[in-house]
Amino acid sequence: MNQIMVVYWSQTGNTEAMANAVAEGIRKAGKDALVTEVSHISADALKDPGVFALGCPAMGAEVLEESEMEPFVTEVEAFASGKHIGLFGSYGWGDGEWMRDWQDRMANAGAHVVGGEGVIARESPDEDALNQCRELGEALAAAEA
Repeated sequence: MNQIMVVYWSQTGNTEAMANAVAEGIRKAGKDALVTEVSHISADALKDPGVFALGCPAMGAEVLEESEMEPFVTEVEAFASGKHIGLFGSYGWGDGEWMRDWQDRMANAGAHVVGGEGVIARESPDEDALNQCRELGEALAAAEA
């Protein structure tokens, strides 16, 4: 399969910009990327692919968005074992605890977190953060090969 899904939740557009940068990296590496908001896809769509990316900003007390993304990630945990998953998101406060917790959840579910950790950006992603997202996309494409 040459298409890698990039599923995200974004309130202000910061995580959406990161999702699009991940897709740029996937395409640069010669694969097709499907970028979609979490509300437009079922977790079942990620059961077969071995590689995909998930993006969500920190919300509340450094947690995933609770009404759409958290239930989606909970479903993904049930079949994440052996999958290569890229994680990314933005935050406005704290120190990135939500991402560390998310990485641990995916690793404990048996997934391989691509790059070893998620890509995070404080507020609106700067060019460095967008480049990290593009690199994540390239790494996802390599993992899919």
